[in-house]
Amino acid sequence: MVAPPDNDVLWARALHFQHKDGSPALSGVSIGVQQGEILAVSGPRGSGKTTLLRCLSGLVPAQRGEVWFNSVPVHTMGPMTRERLRRDRFGWIDPAPLLVPELNVWENAALPLMLRGTSRRRAKVAALEWLERLDIGDRARKRPHELLQSERQRVAIARALAPAPTVLFADEPTAPLHRADRAQVLRTLTTAARSHGITVVLATHDADTAALADRTITLLDGRRVNTVHLPPVTEAEGRPECSLSA
Repeated sequence: MVAPPDNDVLWARALHFQHKDGSPALSGVSIGVQQGEILAVSGPRGSGKTTLLRCLSGLVPAQRGEVWFNSVPVHTMGPMTRERLRRDRFGWIDPAPLLVPELNVWENAALPLMLRGTSRRRAKVAALEWLERLDIGDRARKRPHELLQSERQRVAIARALAPAPTVLFADEPTAPLHRADRAQVLRTLTTAARSHGITVVLATHDADTAALADRTITLLDGRRVNTVHLPPVTEAEGRPECSLSA
């Protein structure tokens, strides 16, 4: 076992993962991400982007290969240790917003902080700050069912940023947004990450979104490749989807 470079906050070597039907999702992918870097993982749908983010974050263990976070081997951790790592150090944004229906908007955004033991008052202040930045502060006392899909996604993004994670994993984070909203939300996310020193691993099949990153790697059929030309996302493609198979 070889430790990763000191300047890589995330480092993975030769990751392999197969779906339950036996089809490969990752085939020997290696990657290094530096502290504070915004890395785009691009590629067409089904190329392995989501699986790579899930393995890097410890959400699922790779079937072969190594994952390191700050020189600590994630691939040797048990389920509970990985869960604490995700809670305390990582943030996650899904393509579709998964909010707690019984909680209002600010409570949803503050939930990760309160789960860490932050007082309700401090968690509320942090949540409201991010809701305002994402132009959703006026909906802070609404319940998720009272919001538009695009508004719910803004809440999910605020929830991921409020705890100031070390690493933020963003899986097609602006998929539910219209094109007019997409650029503004992405600018807010990337500016906030840079100003707070948050490392971002961003999965996208949109070339315009990938262009906002510091660096891009491309996957095709579960392998890293040098060049794939990604088409711009159409309005129809930008609508929310249920599939997480990328």
